[in-house]
Amino acid sequence: MTDFSLVPRLQKILKIGSICSMSDFVKAKKQLGQHFLNDQVIADNIVDALLSYPIPNAILEVGPGTGVLTSRLLSNGSGKEIWASEIDKESIAYLQKHFPQLENRLLDKSFLDLDFKDYFPNEFAVIGNFPYNISSQIVFKVLDNYTQIPVLVGMFQKEVAERIAAKPGNGDYGIITVLSQLYYSTEYLFTVPETVFIPPPKVKSGVIRMTRNENLPDVNIALLKKVVKTGFNQRRKKLRNAIAVFGLNDDSLGRFASARAEELSLNDFCELTNLVELSGYGKNSD
Repeated sequence: MTDFSLVPRLQKILKIGSICSMSDFVKAKKQLGQHFLNDQVIADNIVDALLSYPIPNAILEVGPGTGVLTSRLLSNGSGKEIWASEIDKESIAYLQKHFPQLENRLLDKSFLDLDFKDYFPNEFAVIGNFPYNISSQIVFKVLDNYTQIPVLVGMFQKEVAERIAAKPGNGDYGIITVLSQLYYSTEYLFTVPETVFIPPPKVKSGVIRMTRNENLPDVNIALLKKVVKTGFNQRRKKLRNAIAVFGLNDDSLGRFASARAEELSLNDFCELTNLVELSGYGKNSD
């Protein structure tokens, strides 16, 4: 007698098809935020979004999992040096077996723990289906190392991708938006449905591309970051109250006094930061 209770499990294994076989199945781990992409067209679109842009010789993939992006990077990367950062032991074993050409460029370290200069003497690009639970941390690490990373193409939870690429006046607009747009021009490329992942997440995903701004605004960057974070920490308050710690009165704040942080563009924040600095605050900021 056929045991039909096994059908959903068999369908899931068969669906993984081109990614891995039953003999070397990689189980997605919730604690690592893993959802393995299982759609060749979407994988091609993500890789093309990177390779169609002028990029350095080295590419670092974050969290390759079962290698759906890795295989396309290796086959379509026109001789680029492909690196991968992965901490899941099952995934590492799978990648070593199926992509031996990675050699010592498969790093068994978290992207967040890498000292990039140990591996990349020059610039490199970043790509990945980013683990949901550390995706914002990945972006902030990229921002901290923007001089080495001219371009990033990544898949995030849709709401995180929308937050990074948001415009002023949008409820998604926040700290990560302003700081990302300080260093990079950000494009929301396309939305990815839940059904193309194993296991399917509860939310849609979004793919963005971040390309570095070669000229930063003429502003005290360290103070700008303080102003942005302070303003958004009480985002519903008007700036006269939200950034009261900087000691500016309404006359000094001018048009910003009655505005809220989410209404200010990057240029506005730079102007506001210059006002704070002119008031005498932050002269000893790093």
